[in-house]
Amino acid sequence: MNDLLAAQVIRELARDSGLSDADYTVLVVLSEAPGHRMRSIELTRRTMWSKSRLSHQLTRMEGRGLVRREEPADNARACDAVLTEDGLRRIETAAPAHVESVRRHFIDLLTDDELDMLGAVTERVVAHLTETGEHAAEP
Repeated sequence: MNDLLAAQVIRELARDSGLSDADYTVLVVLSEAPGHRMRSIELTRRTMWSKSRLSHQLTRMEGRGLVRREEPADNARACDAVLTEDGLRRIETAAPAHVESVRRHFIDLLTDDELDMLGAVTERVVAHLTETGEHAAEP
């Protein structure tokens, strides 16, 4: 189910917005960050990706003008990922259709009781995985 649902939602995202699932993930996280910027190391943690995967993704997105990388004034060894104006416009345009796709193909198919049960199960699994620490991106 997860693979089929993800494939459908990702297909619609690409068709409707031209964004990949990875693009969308980075844009969402940066759009919710203060000043639309975040240290790359924090973005790695939030996406649960490896440093290498994030670096390659940011390079692709920089080439399309969606993000830029900046050296913060307070730490020359760090790097901030910053959402560009075009990146912000793209996520603001893509998000409503993406939410509608998830609703149409998943949420709207479930009853209120099923959604409540799903919420309870999700909370239990997330709490377990958070406690074990085995959800980290780097092996």
